[in-house]
Amino acid sequence: MNASYRDFTKRLRLLISKRPDLITMTLGNIFTMRLIGNKTHGDLAEIAIAEFINQYMYDFRSVHVGKDLYRAKSREEDIRIINEMTHDEFPVSLKAYGDGPLQLSTDKNFRMFPRLEIEGKKITDPAKIQAIFDSQAFSDFGNINVLPLVYDEKAQQCNMMVFDFEEAKRNTAVIRLEEAGRGRKHPIYRFYDDAGAYIYEVRYGGPAANALQRGLWTHTRRAADYFESLTGGWVTYSHNLVLVELFSHALVASKPGHEQALAEIRKDIEKLRGGIQ
Repeated sequence: MNASYRDFTKRLRLLISKRPDLITMTLGNIFTMRLIGNKTHGDLAEIAIAEFINQYMYDFRSVHVGKDLYRAKSREEDIRIINEMTHDEFPVSLKAYGDGPLQLSTDKNFRMFPRLEIEGKKITDPAKIQAIFDSQAFSDFGNINVLPLVYDEKAQQCNMMVFDFEEAKRNTAVIRLEEAGRGRKHPIYRFYDDAGAYIYEVRYGGPAANALQRGLWTHTRRAADYFESLTGGWVTYSHNLVLVELFSHALVASKPGHEQALAEIRKDIEKLRGGIQ
């Protein structure tokens, strides 16, 4: 996590502490989109969080990068945030996942797993572990600004969290290869602290692996100590059925109708923004 992103998350946490209604409303609307489709909420989360920043965080501006730019991306990003005071710009990767396994990086160049293979099946030497983190293969470790939106659909609870890459790196004491099995098609390297507690893992990621079988992953429950909640813990949300109806009507309405509806929504946002300092 770079310094600019760290400052942003502090400001976001402060806003949420003062106006928890805004993030609860927004996250509830995002996860309501799962009623339309199981994967719909992920794409709409990118648009929603970018707009949340633009509307409610006065010193920041956000731009949705868009899927059409994916091939041109030099790093993993879904939105780009600009600090209006310092003019710093930084990318953010949004992850809307259920509570449990969480992908932190796709490792699209497939460098992490081969680098670990060089050291063997079990790595405990602190010097070798440090050399791994210092290697080119792990150069992006900690530099990816990941913003997970995690939900528990059964309990209708959600959480906005950040993973502490630096603490995870400091506490890594054992890296161990674990072969395929228990539902896994490919082997993985798991990282543990000196008490044997799980921190994160690097999945295989070769040509035969799909997106869920590669990259850097962790687990929001098993590695809970390495996450910081920006929402102050789990918040309860409810499905906004009016929003689903709004979407369905909007898809069969005209552009002038959309303009009228947008004007009314903007008035509502202005009311919600009242009192934000």
